Amino acid sequence: MGIKKKLKEKWQEAVQAVLPIIGIVLVLCFSIAPISPSILLCFLMGAVLILTGMMFFTLGAEMSMTPMGERVGSCLTKSRNLAMIIFLSFLLGFIVTISEPDLQVLAGQVPAVPSMTLILSVAVGVGLFLMLALLRMLFSIPLTTLLLVFYAAVFILAMFVPGDFLSIAFDSGGVTTGPMTVPFIMALGVGVSAIRSDRHAADDSFGLVSLCSVGPILAVMVLSMIFNPQDAVVIETPVLEVDNSRQLWGLFTHGLPEYMKEICVSLLPIFTFFMIFQFLMLKLSKRKMRRILVGLAYTYVGLVLFLTGANVGFMPAGNYLGQVLASQGHPLILVPVAMIMGYFIVKAEPAVYVLNKQVEQITDGAISANAMGAGLSIGVAISLGLAMIRVITGISILWFLVPGYAVALGTSFFVPKLYTAIAFDSGGVASGPMTAAFLLPLAQGACTALGGNMVTDAFGVVAMVAMTPLITIQIMGLGSKLLEKRRKQSVSLGGPVLSLDMLDEDAIIEL
Repeated sequence: MGIKKKLKEKWQEAVQAVLPIIGIVLVLCFSIAPISPSILLCFLMGAVLILTGMMFFTLGAEMSMTPMGERVGSCLTKSRNLAMIIFLSFLLGFIVTISEPDLQVLAGQVPAVPSMTLILSVAVGVGLFLMLALLRMLFSIPLTTLLLVFYAAVFILAMFVPGDFLSIAFDSGGVTTGPMTVPFIMALGVGVSAIRSDRHAADDSFGLVSLCSVGPILAVMVLSMIFNPQDAVVIETPVLEVDNSRQLWGLFTHGLPEYMKEICVSLLPIFTFFMIFQFLMLKLSKRKMRRILVGLAYTYVGLVLFLTGANVGFMPAGNYLGQVLASQGHPLILVPVAMIMGYFIVKAEPAVYVLNKQVEQITDGAISANAMGAGLSIGVAISLGLAMIRVITGISILWFLVPGYAVALGTSFFVPKLYTAIAFDSGGVASGPMTAAFLLPLAQGACTALGGNMVTDAFGVVAMVAMTPLITIQIMGLGSKLLEKRRKQSVSLGGPVLSLDMLDEDAIIEL
């Protein structure tokens, strides 16, 4: 397929993902939540950049990040050198995490801890857990066992973490598994599992992202106890007012160079690591290398446009909408509005596209990208509803996370291993830049209007988004298991065969 045809296909996918969000915001703006023309125009310009950025990013990830990760993972496993696997997996996790743009945003929101200290600590956490995740795959250690142990450690540590830092710690787990990290780490898992010949190899290809999401939470919790931060973390989102189109354009031209530099710095460590690996071990042909380099260029352009549109265009609109909706006299309206937005906005997350396609390919279509998308949308919709209840009531995030993770971990004993691994991966993937740039400001704006505590009530949206897909995707797996059991019973009794192919995706999700 030619590049032009692929770009057209990616553009159509981006439009399908982002158009519902644009429609919802426009309906709100012209009905119950009027906003200023400046913010509306800024939002629409941001939407155009997000659409274009998604088109380039998804194509670039297919051409570069995915094959890079698969080849590095395969080469590491073939070496059979355990010491080298341990060292390089830690180094790779460290480098890729520093490359994650969303981590820079998180560091800027925590003034009580020096930014570089926070970034390096989180990077060490991800490096250690990526190393652990690869060792788990090589030695076939059950994922559920590790998740139980480490989430137990997380909630025990949570009792000693300062209250003003708790939501930030949980948010960090979702923020660090973003558009830069997910394609590479997921492909790395596929490459490692491809070397194994046992029947559980495909199941174990997932689970890397889920373990890498735990590392940042533990790292930030430990850091909070060392620094004992007491100051509130407050982000002031200025209300945008422009007098003419030139000033409007100036907002984006001012932000564009910053993101060009940021993404360049982010991609450089990954590019350098891969080129060294190519020179020493991979030795790919010139044709394959040319394709990867072109893909990296598309990835760069896509991320620059996407983050500029999200941060410059979507963030002020989300914050202002939250303020307007919460000021209506009926703040409960925030709950259904946020749920509708959450259902559609997860489709616009760049890393979600990568996950859904990867799942469809690994399972040979048994779990389709559409079914995954529906499961994630339902999970994120529920999480946004719960997040807005927190904003309105001020309930501690632990009242949601402790029972939520208990249900998710308990369900893992009754569903196929593959669904558990995919579910825990999807939690980190669903909470990406769209969540940070639109839904978090929406909660912050609502919290400001209601006079709540910004740190304890508004933060935690990312953590909630990362939790609910763990349950919804596993429920899909439970439905699949029940259908398979019913099919076998039907065959043994000589009755009609019931298979997944005979049911549509909605029926599978309902079961």
